[in-house]
Formats: sequence, C-alpha cells, structure tokens
Amino acid sequence: MTTLASGMTTPAYRDPTRPVDERVEDLLSRMTLEEKAGQVFHSMVAMNPDGSLVTETDGSTLPFTTPELVEGRHLTHFNLLGQYGVREMAEWVNRIQELAAGTRLGIPVTLSTDPRHAFTDNPGASFNSGAFSAWPEPLGLAATGDAELVRRFADTVRREYLAVGFRVALHPQIDLATEPRWSRQNGTFGSSAEMTGELVRAYVRGLQGDRLGPASVSAMVKHFPGGGPQKDGEDPHFPHGKEQVYPGGMREYHLAPFRAAVAAGCSQMMPYYGQPVGTDWEEVGFGFNRDVLTGLLRGRLGFDGIICTDWGLLTDAPIFGEQHVARAWGAEHLTVAERAAKALDAGSDQFGGEQCPEVIAELVRSGRITETRLDASVRRLLREKFVLGLFEQRYVDPDRAEETVGASEFTALGEQAQRRSLTVLANRSLLPLTGRPNLYVEGVAERTAAAYGNVVADPADADLAVLRLRTPYERRPGKFESFFHSGSLAFPEDELKEILRLLESVPTLVCVNLERPAVLPEIAERAAALIADFGASDAALLDVAFGRARAEGRLPFELPRSMAAVEASRPDVPNDTQDPVFAYGHGLEL
Repeated sequence: MTTLASGMTTPAYRDPTRPVDERVEDLLSRMTLEEKAGQVFHSMVAMNPDGSLVTETDGSTLPFTTPELVEGRHLTHFNLLGQYGVREMAEWVNRIQELAAGTRLGIPVTLSTDPRHAFTDNPGASFNSGAFSAWPEPLGLAATGDAELVRRFADTVRREYLAVGFRVALHPQIDLATEPRWSRQNGTFGSSAEMTGELVRAYVRGLQGDRLGPASVSAMVKHFPGGGPQKDGEDPHFPHGKEQVYPGGMREYHLAPFRAAVAAGCSQMMPYYGQPVGTDWEEVGFGFNRDVLTGLLRGRLGFDGIICTDWGLLTDAPIFGEQHVARAWGAEHLTVAERAAKALDAGSDQFGGEQCPEVIAELVRSGRITETRLDASVRRLLREKFVLGLFEQRYVDPDRAEETVGASEFTALGEQAQRRSLTVLANRSLLPLTGRPNLYVEGVAERTAAAYGNVVADPADADLAVLRLRTPYERRPGKFESFFHSGSLAFPEDELKEILRLLESVPTLVCVNLERPAVLPEIAERAAALIADFGASDAALLDVAFGRARAEGRLPFELPRSMAAVEASRPDVPNDTQDPVFAYGHGLEL
C-alpha cells in the first residue's frame, strides 16, 4: 500500500512506481475466483455504429451484452468485430474502458483485432482496410522479400492501432503455404520457412519495438505449430477439415518460423484448431495438446508468454445465425468443463471466442483444476496489462485517432507497397504500355482506367484489354464457410472459355489476385502479359502496366500446372507439385 496525504491508501497495483511483478501479485491477491476466471477468456465484442456500447442482443452471434461481459462475467479481454468510423471507434473504446474502470478492481480492458490493413474481407479471419491505410496482403509483403518494408508496415499498424485503442494484434499468421488448396494462405508469408522466419522477426519488432511496453501492440503469433499441412487443403474451422498431416515428414520445417517468432520476443501465441494425425503427438486439437503446448512450445522453445486458443474450442455457438459445433477436434466426446480442463492441463492460458467463466470457477471449486494453476495464467495476463501501460493510460483521444488512422504518410507507404508487390509472371512485349490506348476492361473500374486510356465497351474497338481475375474456389454451403475459399484451384470450364475468347480477340493484360495458387496454364500461355497481385488497387496495377511504378514481386509459392498435380503433392512439403507453370520465386523485371 502507498499512503496518501489524506491518510487514505492506494493499492500497490495502482502505483506506477512499483515494480510490475509486485503490482501483479498485489492485484492477484485481491481477486475473487470469479474475477480470476473472467481473465482467461478473450471474447468477441461488437459496438453500435454511433460508438455506443451494445446493451441489447438477440443472441444470434453474440450471446451477451457488453455490460454483462464486463460487469457480470468479469471479462477484460475482447476482440472487436466489424468495421466502424474512426471517431466512433475511439469513443467506444473510451466507453468500454470507463465501464471497466467502474468495476470493483477497475482492471482495464485489453482490446484486440484481426488484420485490418489489406483487401480481404472475411469476418472469420480479416477485415478489409476501411479507414485504415491499405497495404498488400502478407503474401504480397512476402513477394517483395523486404524485411524492412515488413517492419515499416507493422510499425504503421502499431501506430494506427494505438490511436484507436487496440493493444493486441491477432497476427502475424506465420503458417506455411504448403498445401495449395488451403483457404488461409492469403494471410501467410508463403511457402518458405526461411523467408517467413525473416519477416516475422521484422513484423514483431514493428509491432512491439525492441521490448514490449506502453508504446507497443502485443503480437499474437499464429497458428502454432503451423497450420499449413491440412489434409486435402480443408480448413479446421469445420469438421471436414480437422486433420493435419505430415506425409513428407516436414514437421520441423513448419516449426521453424515459430522459433524465429519466439526469439524475436513475441508476447502471445495462438495454437491452431488442427488435430495432428499419424505423428507421435496426441491426436487432439493443438489447443488441447499437452505434447505441443507444454512439451514443445513451453519446453523446447522456451516460450513463457500468453497462449490463447483459437476461437470457439469449448462451446457450440451460432455464427451469422447458423449453429456451429465447437472446434474440439479429438475432444468432441468431452463436456465443456472437461474440454476447458484439458486445455488448461495442456498449457493454454486463455480461451479465444468464449465467455463461460463459471465453468472455470466450478473446475477450481471441484478440485479438478487448482487455483494455483489458474493463477499462473492470470498472472501472465495481468502482467501484460501492466507492461502495456493500460492501468496508466487506458483511454484514447478521438481527435488524435482521426488524425492518425489513414494518415497521408501511412496511405502513401501502403500504396507504394501495393505497387512493389505486384509480380510480373509473363510479358510478351506488351509492357510497359505507352500513350493513351483504347482500353477494354473487366474487373477494373472504368473511371480509374479512363485516367490511363480511352475506355471502350467492345473488345473489337480496343487496342488492348485489361482483365482482373481472382483465384477460383468451390462454393460451400453456409454463410460462414462461404468466406473460406477452398477446393479446386482451376477455372471452371465455361469461365475459362470466356477468358480465352477474350485473350484470342485482343492483346490482354491479365492480372490474377492470388489468395491461393491458381491453376492457370492456358491463361499463362495466351495472355499478352500476366501479373499476379496479392492485394493492389486498380491504380496500382495500371501504374505498373504503364511504367509509372516498378513491380518487384516474386512468387511466394509455386503455381501448379493441374489439379492432378495438386492432389498428388504432399500437404507438408513446400512447392511439391510436378512441373509447375511458375516456380517459387518467379518474377520478371519490367
């Protein structure tokens, strides 16, 4: 205790002059079991568009109101869903922090977010940039091969996040893109463990600085021990994608980037949903897997930061109004309480996307989990709040937020990175373009194209065409699964015929957005020029096409020749398809 002039005392945990560890122990000693239990949940939360707190819910996606979560269930870690205005977001942050300040111990809220700085819009994994500066996807950053660019990107993310109160980044994602069909490759740095290791070191440094502190955003690196080798490329968000396999014996290869992340000082780690099959690990999802979390991550790698499970391991829950089962792969037969106990026994500190602290409290009361074990996780979680300076500075300045988010400096850096990341795969004397040609465009905004040429409505009237495509995928049932693009990488026959008809009628620049490695041998053979993009505006593409900017990209994974080659490849082995159309690292100079 510190004695105040009035004779009153202030708790040691509120005294910024005390050592962090002393403050942690003081606060921990004051907490009830229910308050401790609340800390081990990292739940989703939403806000109203006007910046007010959600005080009513129909339960279709979020089962509790914000006051119920903060005041009633003692949660202080939240993942903000949705996109909003900058001022409204900052004002909401201050409101939720004020709500938390009014609780018995006044523990500040730690806010996190999925990526918000690129072009992908998948509510289960990433938001498009909206008001934030727009950069290429991580695949595009990898295409540049520039670690300093990645550090500047992460530093920009840090500065924009801090302005609106985000203190934990649910990224970087450093899985390796070794299974060409896997839907989550867009968020990775590609198939190379060496490149990914180099870039994650820069990324962590950009977010956290040389060491975690009040000016840092904590990096929650994912998905340990590497989620790339999914059987048939299916994703373990869903039961049919739960198996993770290593037929090529490349387990250590997938682990290498995580060694680099730990060495760089990443503060948090998220294990994936996948259930390893055919290894010496227990065949249970990684969030429940003691072999992987305690034996490997804590033991061999020496990681002592926060381990937060991926979202939704304990309870069945609605997502977009659809009921989805818990991703308790290998533990489906266990009760919610048994799953929670198994995860804690495995070494998990926190449950992502869950909000059932009563389960943890009952586990302790029953003796299944000791309070000492619970304290070990709560201690880590509280310590990060103190290190981040949240007890001293929990509020943000809405005016400053509006000045910072999307600032011209950050926007210019992102636009430059978009151009650099574009990857020229083929050029049959078409590029760079000159003059003001007659342009026929598909997938390109006519208004943007009009700044570069004369836009015509018929390919027959065009000097050349510009066609933007996206990697093919198979449509899946259900709204949530529709965001995870899986299955075949080949263009459907009818669509391919239309594309080839255009390519045969007029010289065509084709730009393919590669969220996964598209199968496009016919397009590559007939396009006058072929460019890959990993998140770039129409203006960025046309600037490169007309020689106003330089494309520097190199493929971060190979492009297979056929689906037969994909199906014959081994999911854990990088660049393993036979006779690819373009090899890893391919890219032409203009």
